[in-house]
Amino acid sequence: MTIQASLARLADMFAYPLRHSHYVELVNPLWTTHKLMARVISVQQETDDSRTLTLRPGTGWRSHRPGQFVRLGVPIDGQRHTRTYSISSAPNREDGCITVTVKAVPGGRVSQHLVQQVQVGEYLPLGEPQGEFVLPESMPVRPLFITAGSGITPIMSMLRNYVQELEVIPDSVHLHYAPHPREAIFGSELAALAASQPHYKLQHIYTREGGAHFNAAQLEAVCPDWRAREVWACGPASLLEAVEAHWHAAGLDHQLHVERFHAPIAISTEAATAGRVRFAASATEAASDGVSNLLRIAEDAGLNPKHGCRMGICHGCDTKLVSGSVRDLRNGTLIAEPGDTVQVCVCAAVGDVELAL
Repeated sequence: MTIQASLARLADMFAYPLRHSHYVELVNPLWTTHKLMARVISVQQETDDSRTLTLRPGTGWRSHRPGQFVRLGVPIDGQRHTRTYSISSAPNREDGCITVTVKAVPGGRVSQHLVQQVQVGEYLPLGEPQGEFVLPESMPVRPLFITAGSGITPIMSMLRNYVQELEVIPDSVHLHYAPHPREAIFGSELAALAASQPHYKLQHIYTREGGAHFNAAQLEAVCPDWRAREVWACGPASLLEAVEAHWHAAGLDHQLHVERFHAPIAISTEAATAGRVRFAASATEAASDGVSNLLRIAEDAGLNPKHGCRMGICHGCDTKLVSGSVRDLRNGTLIAEPGDTVQVCVCAAVGDVELAL
């Protein structure tokens, strides 16, 4: 045990039942060791409905790999909500900061708050970097990037890292979709990279100004050697479904890397069964339509259960089934055994249900 660790342990004895880190938090939240915090250093409007937050992480932060995401806690009306956002900056910036770029989603309580209300100087709970949507560290690749909307954010981290670490972007092709030029996040920066980097080929496609959505002919015209490239795709579900279908038909699934912002929902052939959901530990009940995920039902009932990705990846929202049955919205699997684990962000109630939350 190091001297620093020994001193911290001694300080915790005097701070019991809290830890000395809780008192340090009163002086500077970035110095805490019992949780990771970040301070909003600056905000920059990217488009009318998107904004980049520059965050200074506190003690305990470890650098991310380009393409990874973080969980960001957002206090709203006395409750803390958690969402995941891709890091849009390159790792190891000289100022020690990271950026997340958020697009406001219609009806999205957290994204609207981050884009419209968060101010410089605020402190936000921050998670460790996660995710496998990354470039290989040792093997050189000739990437093909396919993005749309805020799906540009993890790719922007990759491009910025190339420039920061290598000063040049290797042989790369990039198809980026947006409704209009004014709605293209990082549009000016991407254009500047295309002008200054001879091996980076960018094709902006504006879908409401005559540009077609992703299709085979378009891909062939922009990137004739697409079969020989490894692909990183991120964007709305419609884009990713089209890309996955194309690469699957070509027998090249192994070359495709996909990052989703929402869990893919399976089409169920069974009728939804409405009912009541009881949250045992909270002594709260709410109505269910049999379609909405249980996390949303809990939040609408005024609860604030632990959660993370809201996509069924991180298991931060896991709870136990007390009685009744739920359906996994991703694959239709029925979970009906008391004591089974339920991921409330991707499960819906089937009739009356009781959860341990």
